[in-house]
Amino acid sequence: MQVYKKILVAMDCSPVDDVIIEHVSALAIQNNAEVWLLHVVHSHTLDQDRVLRERAEACLQAWSARLKERSVMARVLIRSGEPDKEILQEIEGKDYDLVAMATHGHRFIADILFGSVSQTVKHNISIPLLLIGPRR
Repeated sequence: MQVYKKILVAMDCSPVDDVIIEHVSALAIQNNAEVWLLHVVHSHTLDQDRVLRERAEACLQAWSARLKERSVMARVLIRSGEPDKEILQEIEGKDYDLVAMATHGHRFIADILFGSVSQTVKHNISIPLLLIGPRR
C-alpha cells in the first residue's frame, strides 16, 4: 500500500537537513514517492536575496542529486518571503501527502522570542506533518 505519493520537504540548508533527508528518503523509497525540496529565502535586500538564492540552489541541487542516486524522484523549489507563509502557500491547493521538516530544538522561550516556523505550519495544515529534531 502506497501511503505517501508526494512529499514536501521544507529545508533550511543547515546541518539539520541531514536528519530529515535520511527519514524522507526511506519513506520515499518504501512508497515510491516523489519528493519536493523547498527552501524559502528570507532576505532584506536584493543583494542578500541573490546570494541566498545561489546558496539555496546549490544546496537543494546537491540534495536532489543524492536522492536521485537512491532512485528517488526529487524536484527543487525556491521561494522568497516569510518561511511559514511560503510553506503554507506551497501546500495550499497542491496534492502533497506529507510535509516534512527538521526542527532546531528551540525551547519554549526561544520559540516565543523568535517564533517557530514548524509551530505555525503545524497549526495551519490538514495533512500529516513529520517534524524531526536535530541529533544530540
